Amino acid sequence: MPTFEPFHPFVVDADGVDASPHARPMPITTDESREATSTETGGEPLVDFDGTSNPYIDYQSIDLLLSLQHPRSGGYDEMCFFVMGQVKELLFRGLHFELVNAQRQLRDDEIDNAIHILGRAGAYVDYITSSWDVLSTISTEGFNQFRDTLGTASGQLSFMYRHVEFVLGNKSERLARAHRNVPHVWPALDEALRSPSLYDDAIALLARRGFAIDAVALDRDWSLPYEPNPSVEAAWREVFADPSTGNPLYRLGQALVGVDQKFSVYRWRHFVSVERIIGYKPGTGGSAGVGWLEGVTRHRFFPEIWATAN
Repeated sequence: MPTFEPFHPFVVDADGVDASPHARPMPITTDESREATSTETGGEPLVDFDGTSNPYIDYQSIDLLLSLQHPRSGGYDEMCFFVMGQVKELLFRGLHFELVNAQRQLRDDEIDNAIHILGRAGAYVDYITSSWDVLSTISTEGFNQFRDTLGTASGQLSFMYRHVEFVLGNKSERLARAHRNVPHVWPALDEALRSPSLYDDAIALLARRGFAIDAVALDRDWSLPYEPNPSVEAAWREVFADPSTGNPLYRLGQALVGVDQKFSVYRWRHFVSVERIIGYKPGTGGSAGVGWLEGVTRHRFFPEIWATAN
């Protein structure tokens, strides 16, 4: 348990930050202009800029980003918890972007493009999973130094994580309701809840390719959790009967189940890390904590693809 007080180095005066969430004006450069600039500077980096910022800060609003860490206790481990939580939200944002674009490519019958995108999505999941390497350095005693300051805040209230779960097909109207009172968040999340998932579009693709898919799997209430369907399993079994690189549907199935497997590892790391840190105490957000997480580890986004291995 850290017995020393944390020292927070001063890096940015938040009062001077442009807090707008919108993109800041940026100049456009070309190969020619960059060559000219390099000639002017003798190949040295630019260091003189007009105004009160510089292009790197403005491109990604770095000063705003680095002014958003607000530990609320004297616990040493809280800064680690704070930063890693925000990093995971950014990574979920990136993962969601890839999954939504893979879904759109499937709708356009561009299977190879979707497979390429799913490769990056899997890399995102690996990176998110590795965040537990850092978070697991927080001890039980260190966590208890700041846990009370979380109030009822919980990772289960992450709307970005919920977007990821929804595009992958794990719908929950109850968990979505936690965001009904947030007017700048709820409309997009509600739309995601009530829209087809990536897997729904993969199943629709199977139907377009001539596989006999039950109508109930092609037109249903998308806000409900996905239920395995025998016709979908039969279609995937037929697909996997030709495990060749020349079979794009086989490669798609492998890409999908690969992302699913990586996500299972993430959930497992989450479960065992929380088990070590808080044991079987209730979670801050009202859940049973580890007991609830343990049940979540068994979820599979694409059950019929998993069934083809049986």
